[in-house]
Amino acid sequence: MSELDARLRDEIDDQVAEALHAYLADRPPRRARRAWPLVVTVALGVVTTWLAPGVAWAAWLAIAVSNVAWLVFRSSS
Repeated sequence: MSELDARLRDEIDDQVAEALHAYLADRPPRRARRAWPLVVTVALGVVTTWLAPGVAWAAWLAIAVSNVAWLVFRSSS
């Protein structure tokens, strides 16, 4: 490749980097998403499965419903 091609590539790289930097600088900061309710409910499901395997399906169903509701609520707010 010629030297002109290398310079042109460098210029394009610089422009892309500047555009990305400007885009990221103008975005509002994202709120930290806290996943502790999901982790806690799964941990409770594991404990329930260990302590009462016969009724674990009900616990996991309740966990799934509550986690989906929490995710829907978090994504809408």
